[in-house]
Amino acid sequence: MKKSLFTVIALLICLGAANAQTGQAPEGFDQLNTSIAHGKLDTITYDSKTVGVKRHAVVYLPPNYNKQKKYPVLYLLHGIGGDEFEWLNQGRPERIMDNLYAQKKVKDMIIVLPNGRAMENDRATGDIMAKDKVAAFANFERDLLDDLIPFIEKQYPVISNRESRALAGLSMGGGQSLNFGLGNLGTFAWIGGFSSAPNTKMPDQLLPNPATAKDQIKLLWISCGDEDRLLGISERTRDYMIEYKVPHIFFKEPGKHDFKVWKNDLYLFSQLLFVKK
Repeated sequence: MKKSLFTVIALLICLGAANAQTGQAPEGFDQLNTSIAHGKLDTITYDSKTVGVKRHAVVYLPPNYNKQKKYPVLYLLHGIGGDEFEWLNQGRPERIMDNLYAQKKVKDMIIVLPNGRAMENDRATGDIMAKDKVAAFANFERDLLDDLIPFIEKQYPVISNRESRALAGLSMGGGQSLNFGLGNLGTFAWIGGFSSAPNTKMPDQLLPNPATAKDQIKLLWISCGDEDRLLGISERTRDYMIEYKVPHIFFKEPGKHDFKVWKNDLYLFSQLLFVKK
């Protein structure tokens, strides 16, 4: 990671939060570069006792992946209208990460792209706002904790501790990440909410014991586009963290509720993960 990014982030954390920009990804950050090493994508199937069916996810393995090495893991969640392929189809995380690895800006990590709609028919079809489908996003907490994470930690060489697990997502997945991440600090130490949706709990429910929690959080990232109608959800979370002096990064960036914003968030957020402080 560039020294300048370290400096800006350190300043933001010292301030508790800030409205300052942390920057924009350079041109071409999400483009395919055939001259560099590429990671690998696996499609996995795991038994979900939570749902009672086999479920699917996609796993990104970094360039030069080595089964003899152990890796931290980022669980990266989609929005209400997506599934395990939404990030791949619209966000191109594999290209963003390949380019970052080529520039030596990120720590080696595995990225898991699950389906956050924990129900038997988990496709984003029909009325995506139907009550049972919205409820399935909340139900994913148990699927993630009880089924998916144990599967990943059995099938891949990963480090099985909270300091080596990150959770982040966009929109509905941003709300899930704040809800599940802050609600399970014994499992996750690195948490990111990108343009978090109305499923996000109220701040005092997200973090009822901030004095204790702030010592457990390695990184809390809260971001949203300045033209996003959901900005207030991120701002109320920021305000609570400021009030209780919980270190975090608040990034209000140019943009709306779309992948232009979320790709930039992933570019910045990923560079901060699993970095010793």
